[in-house]
Amino acid sequence: MKGAVFSLALVALSVLCAQAYVPVQPDFQEDKILGKWYGIGLASNSAWFKSMKQLLKMCTTVITPTADGNLDIVATYPKQDRCEKKSMTYIKTEEPGRFLSKSPRYGSEHDIRVMETNYQEYVMMHTLKTKGNEVNTIVSLFGRTKDLRPELVEKFKQVAKEQGLTDDNILILPHTENCMTEA
Repeated sequence: MKGAVFSLALVALSVLCAQAYVPVQPDFQEDKILGKWYGIGLASNSAWFKSMKQLLKMCTTVITPTADGNLDIVATYPKQDRCEKKSMTYIKTEEPGRFLSKSPRYGSEHDIRVMETNYQEYVMMHTLKTKGNEVNTIVSLFGRTKDLRPELVEKFKQVAKEQGLTDDNILILPHTENCMTEA
């Protein structure tokens, strides 16, 4: 029993240490990240991602401010023959560019960091998703247009690998015209 508790403590400690090394965009300017983005790349070590990877396609994500100073995130993506929407609220922390969110539907907690952006072209985000004892890493790449410069896509892949993800965990989302006009 002590061994299991010690192992869990080590896992929790290593997650906290890894989390401490996730960079956040210097001088983050929230007002410049608002608006519509296209999902370009997704990397994750979650079981859900592994099982759904072959079905995922490009999506749109719209970021708007809330009345209380947080951010509303609405992602619209093709699912079978319809457009599905997923909404979350990103709650500001004291560190600009870092947000917290909870999924009441799935019972998961999210620690989201804007790792890097130039605001007008791309944004790269890191999410640490925790549900019970399961902790997953997610790295996302968004663009203001459906296509980004190849060097940005390569940088995304490299950043994902630096966060412990493998080639099998990385997906450049296939283009689609379905649900792209949704806001």
